[in-house]
Amino acid sequence: MIELLTANTPNGKKISIMLEEINFKYKVTKVNINKDEQFKPEFVKLSPFRKIPVIIDHENNQSLFESGAILIYLGEKSGKLYDNDNRTQINQWLMGQMAYIGPMLGQHHQFHHYNPGKSKFGEERYFKISERIYKELDERLSSSEYLAGNHYTIADIATFPWIARHEWHDIGLKKFKNLTRWYKLISSRPAVQKGFDLLKKNEKIPEA
Repeated sequence: MIELLTANTPNGKKISIMLEEINFKYKVTKVNINKDEQFKPEFVKLSPFRKIPVIIDHENNQSLFESGAILIYLGEKSGKLYDNDNRTQINQWLMGQMAYIGPMLGQHHQFHHYNPGKSKFGEERYFKISERIYKELDERLSSSEYLAGNHYTIADIATFPWIARHEWHDIGLKKFKNLTRWYKLISSRPAVQKGFDLLKKNEKIPEA
């Protein structure tokens, strides 16, 4: 059984979606990041950067931090969504999400959504970068059904919850027809819908 220690964020949703897709038994242990529970010593032992999510695989007493590493681990353990013959391509798009898409959209959230009016420079900078991310993803998806090729993989799972905050971004998802197609395709998956509702509060995926 997998224990998922997490909060209701895009990075947290990646793992619950993956666990639903591979049909692994799991339980969610909520980490209240608004009350700094990620800084408690028992959590820091599992996650040295004080970040969610973390999983504990109680089958072998293995714990992992960093959402990308967790997705790879679960892909390897399940033999699903991390194809042996396409791992180089999958890894590139997964690392792109980890190093670029997530951090930059996260900064956009901070300046545009949570703290508007505090820094014109920050708002304009991260809006432009986020808009560019939408354009780059749209360009990729003009020639590929999914990010890493013609099959749904952990690269799509990693990226989807960040685009699912498109209403926060105010960029206009509908302006990007290929990204919208991909978003709707993934949104229609029952496992994604179930995993997106991480805290089981009937949370729905925002419409495109």
